[in-house]
Amino acid sequence: MSQSVNQQHPISLYLKIWGWLFVLSAFSYMVDYLQLQGGLRWGLILLFMTLKAALILSIFMHVAWERLALKLVLFMPPLAILVLIALMALEAHYTFLSRLLFFSQPG
Repeated sequence: MSQSVNQQHPISLYLKIWGWLFVLSAFSYMVDYLQLQGGLRWGLILLFMTLKAALILSIFMHVAWERLALKLVLFMPPLAILVLIALMALEAHYTFLSRLLFFSQPG
């Protein structure tokens, strides 16, 4: 349920979130420090980035206390875009493989 507009949140909540942001940032820097490469590197960087953005959005921007309808309005369009990008990548991969198969056959 949505909380009242005038309700104050305890400072300890914000301090905990700052702590989590610090820890996630340290993990993100450790990815570079350990010189991880390839998909693992980018997967970890994107994971830590997403977690930090979610914490900031939910607590500091007070989305955690909003109604479900507003959350859906905020999050469904970017999610739909990500799904469409994934579908386009799959189709591009299929087209590339189809062209390789077609043009590699002796004519």
